[in-house]
Amino acid sequence: MNRREWFALSSAALALAAGPALAQSYPNRPIRLVVPFAPGGTTDIIARVISEPLARALGQPVIVENKAGGGGAVGTLEVARAAPDGYSLGMATISATAANPAINPKIPYNPLTDFTPIINIAATPNVIAVHPSFPAKDYKAFLAEIKGAPGRYSYASSGTGGYAHLQMEIYKSLTGTFITHIPYRGAGPAVNDTVAGQVPMIFDNLPSSQQFIKDHRLVPIVVAAPERLPSLPNVPTFKEVGLEPMNGLGWYGILGPKNMPKELIDKIHAAVMKALQDPAVRKRIEDAGSIVIGNTPQQFTAEIKDAYMDYKKVVEHANLKLE
Repeated sequence: MNRREWFALSSAALALAAGPALAQSYPNRPIRLVVPFAPGGTTDIIARVISEPLARALGQPVIVENKAGGGGAVGTLEVARAAPDGYSLGMATISATAANPAINPKIPYNPLTDFTPIINIAATPNVIAVHPSFPAKDYKAFLAEIKGAPGRYSYASSGTGGYAHLQMEIYKSLTGTFITHIPYRGAGPAVNDTVAGQVPMIFDNLPSSQQFIKDHRLVPIVVAAPERLPSLPNVPTFKEVGLEPMNGLGWYGILGPKNMPKELIDKIHAAVMKALQDPAVRKRIEDAGSIVIGNTPQQFTAEIKDAYMDYKKVVEHANLKLE
């Protein structure tokens, strides 16, 4: 056994032994909740909705910190490197724990071994939306336009290697189209530039684009959802237009570093579940365009593994690579 392996084993043993004592005193200082994207996107929205009731349930402030970059990898890596004491938690997204690691071999963490999944808070539909000046306003015309002008158009995403980026690369592969990728440090700035007309289209989680769609500052073209959304009754799903592999939901959960004691996991999980039982909290999540989940640590662990393995297969099958 080398020194690194001995240290990791010793740390895990100490964490296990200290678990009950930690849980009794935890938390006795503020907790930080790392959002691996810029403010304004769906991950940030969900984090800020849950942080206040979570703080009430735990009896200590929960401070949201935005650590953007690398399609979610920068902030997520910071969580992976934190002490497993429950004071540094992260927002887990399908971008940072599945899509990005699947397409980017340089990601400096393993999504299956370097974290402690705690709970999936919410899932959300996704949307391709265009600026009102775009010459097409429905899916059939949209596809015809981009097929007829390969390379003319670009799309905004929340970051290189993120969920939106990978989904659009899959879209391009399935439809035989070419659209240039413009990455941002989160959905917030990506949406802002699309609304401003700096970029003609965006693939985004619905909550961060929804208000702009309501205000007619973005035009929804197609959504990833199990069925048509009540808020967008005239917008088809990807399944309807023959692109079922695009039809999955994104999700937003909470995770910590690996080797967190079970007692801490259980305490944080119970606090989040208590928050999600509040009708006002559920309404805020649902009004933002998301679906409340609230599953177990074991179920969330399985979701992360399944999503990562699915994206690995997609990347290999389509031979997708980062630009």
